[in-house]
Amino acid sequence: MRILYLHQYFTVLSGSGGTRSYEFARRLIANGHQVTMLTSAALLPEPYQSLKKVTRTELSGIPVIIIPVRYSNKMSFARRILAFVSFAVLASWYALRQPTDVIFATSTPLTIAIPGMLCRWLRRKPMVFEVRDLWPELPVAMGALSNPVARFVAQMLEWMAYHSSRHIIALSPGMAEGIQKRKIAGRRVTVIPNSSDVELFDVPAERGQAIRQKLGLTHDQPLVVYTGTFGHINGTDYLVRLANHARKLDSDIHFLMVGDGVDRAKIYELADELGVRGVNLTLREPMPKTELVNVLAAATVVTSLFINLPPMWNNSANKFFDALAAGKPIAINYRGWQAAILQESGAGIVLPPEDIELAAQQVVEFARDSTRLAQAREASRKLAYERFNRDLLFEKFEAVLREAI
Repeated sequence: MRILYLHQYFTVLSGSGGTRSYEFARRLIANGHQVTMLTSAALLPEPYQSLKKVTRTELSGIPVIIIPVRYSNKMSFARRILAFVSFAVLASWYALRQPTDVIFATSTPLTIAIPGMLCRWLRRKPMVFEVRDLWPELPVAMGALSNPVARFVAQMLEWMAYHSSRHIIALSPGMAEGIQKRKIAGRRVTVIPNSSDVELFDVPAERGQAIRQKLGLTHDQPLVVYTGTFGHINGTDYLVRLANHARKLDSDIHFLMVGDGVDRAKIYELADELGVRGVNLTLREPMPKTELVNVLAAATVVTSLFINLPPMWNNSANKFFDALAAGKPIAINYRGWQAAILQESGAGIVLPPEDIELAAQQVVEFARDSTRLAQAREASRKLAYERFNRDLLFEKFEAVLREAI
């Protein structure tokens, strides 16, 4: 197959961000398919951030067309919308001129569907659309999309994207249900969640020793880790407050947060205000996934966090599946299908989103219970290999593209 892969936030292992598209693209190429990735430089390594013109290159063996539209989680909502639209317009120009048998467009943003739909309508090529978030349901629930006209336009774009697609991939069962509510037949929707890269993350615990030494931790001191975006929707202040309460219960438990985002300054200020930064909480800049391997190897418990918003319960957070791949116990503060997985398998715990004191008590008890931790590690590794292994889920992904053609 000749596949035009549309992903505005594509990155590779040396960049920071989710690598789902990288992992799928390289596997497609290994299976003999021709893949062209159409993307921006937003999450690519530093040398590509300063590009001034559209550039064709190859990254980790994947042919890439890079459109120099800047984007950052720190931008205002209006500036982000402008970045989405700008990329969609320029990407459409190049997409319509790229030889292909099938177009695969992965959101977010929802505007990534625009070049895909144009290829579908003008070139009669099938499009497969991947839904990573139910948009605009999420920004509406957060109050970020309050203008009724903008909301109507977003809902129309969503409807058009779904109904223009030969097939739709959803990253969770809840997303699949949301798509079907838009009058899409269930047979046209396949659930392929984010995956566990066991080849990358399942490493010996010794890989984490350097991280622990830098933090001044002994081998038996619990380390609770968060790696990801410090964005409004992530509610990472939760972990700062958790560290504050946990310090009163067990001063030896340490917290490590690795990331950046619009709430970065707020997180640092709160950590200083509560007196936890440099005491039992360490804050670090984002790092490539190849380095995050060592952070997870050092961790006792890995966390995944969101604000208390029911639409977010359908998320498919990368950090959750990376933790499974690393064979680590997990703690989350939201409900939904991931919470059910943890409760059914014993791979982790679900913390109360509003009661930080109780959450701190639960984390301390969990991090100090060697029997529960051992059971959770075993359950995580089993889920990673048997249910969410990237190679297994790639087979479903490749089959969807074949069937679309």
